[in-house]
Amino acid sequence: MTPTDIQGKNVTVIGGARSGLAAAKLLKRHGASVFLTEQKAATEGMTAELDAAGIGYEFGGHTIRALEADFLVVSPGVPSTVNIIVQAERQKLPVYSEIEVASWFCHAPIVAITGSNGKTTTTSLLGHLFRQSGRETVVAGNIGYPFADYVDELSDDAVVVLEVSSFQLDHIATFRPTVSVLLNITPDHLDRYNYDFNEYAQSKFRIFKNQRGDDVLVYNHDDDLVRDYVRWAQTRRDLQALGFSLNEELETGAFVRDGALVLRLTQDEEVLMQAEQLALRGRHNLYNSLAAAVAARIMEISSDVVRESLTSFQGVPHRLELVRTHHGVRYINDSKATNVNAVWYALESFNEPLVLIAGGRDKGNDYASLKPLVEEKVHTLIALGESADKVLRELGPLTKQQFHADTMEDAIRFAHLFAEPGDAVLLSPACSSFDMFKNYEDRGDVFRRLVMSL
Repeated sequence: MTPTDIQGKNVTVIGGARSGLAAAKLLKRHGASVFLTEQKAATEGMTAELDAAGIGYEFGGHTIRALEADFLVVSPGVPSTVNIIVQAERQKLPVYSEIEVASWFCHAPIVAITGSNGKTTTTSLLGHLFRQSGRETVVAGNIGYPFADYVDELSDDAVVVLEVSSFQLDHIATFRPTVSVLLNITPDHLDRYNYDFNEYAQSKFRIFKNQRGDDVLVYNHDDDLVRDYVRWAQTRRDLQALGFSLNEELETGAFVRDGALVLRLTQDEEVLMQAEQLALRGRHNLYNSLAAAVAARIMEISSDVVRESLTSFQGVPHRLELVRTHHGVRYINDSKATNVNAVWYALESFNEPLVLIAGGRDKGNDYASLKPLVEEKVHTLIALGESADKVLRELGPLTKQQFHADTMEDAIRFAHLFAEPGDAVLLSPACSSFDMFKNYEDRGDVFRRLVMSL
């Protein structure tokens, strides 16, 4: 669909959070008749904002009015199984995501990043790289800033760096990044995918569904599922794909040799820099840095800028964020670790003994992969939230001490009591935050505030 096609269309937007509101306003600005439907009650000021924009609405549930549309736009927080979407699909009404709609209005190249883990860090790192090069850059998507808020202001010379979730990919049709980055696929959000890992993985693979010609896919060659699917896709269509690996030297792509990041994007080989020079530490961040370096070089960012950016980037809040060192104990906020694999990477990056705070709203977690690292590194486990009993049952027997905390305040109190100088206290939940907090940022902010009050 093109911006001209929007004129006069009747559109329903499902979900009144940031993405839904941004999509509704974008479509209204371009001549659509827009109606917003939201299951929850209106937040303060919401109806006045919609009235000012000339957007119709309903709150407190979805009625048949929502189906009086040429197409629907769904916010990523709305499951595809809700009745209004099921009814729309039965009536063969198109249902699109906010990033799909925003892409109709975007003339700038898009670099899109997805993966079960590392996508926020890699997206932020790429945004830093492009800005350091002096290029007009927008960083948006699942990172918290709706793509639809920016597309009307972008010049053709800009670049858009998008963090893209599986939920946003579920309802794309023509969304086509110039460069797509697929970091990894491990079990996550299975509660939204009928507890079917393959269904979740297929959603992630949609990021390069529409890529053609000069478009490039950057993918994790060490992830067996990703590598095998990319190879299969290449047998079925023309797809330019460049891998990155820590385990082997690739004919084309990026890898590590003798502690150095090496790029082979053409016939020539380039030793970019030493891994020890990277600002971000840990094996997982080595993957993220390789992926960002390849994507940046494809987009013609000079090697000098890439090197400087990879050494100066300071990371993202709530991802292995050092809050403070108190009485010889480091307190680390990893609230963004909302799945098991993210916690695995976190634990793998520590050498000191750990007090681990974990738990929240379980998403179908299997903790088996964490058990060797927990047994090796964690002496005290503090379980929090709805999944506390499951966490204690699965991981508690591997630790010296285990506690059930009713609140984050209790968790910090237990951690403070049992952490010794030279230890680290790690908040790395492996679960979503919605049982006790607004989101993972709120959970991390509470942790940070309590730690600073010790």
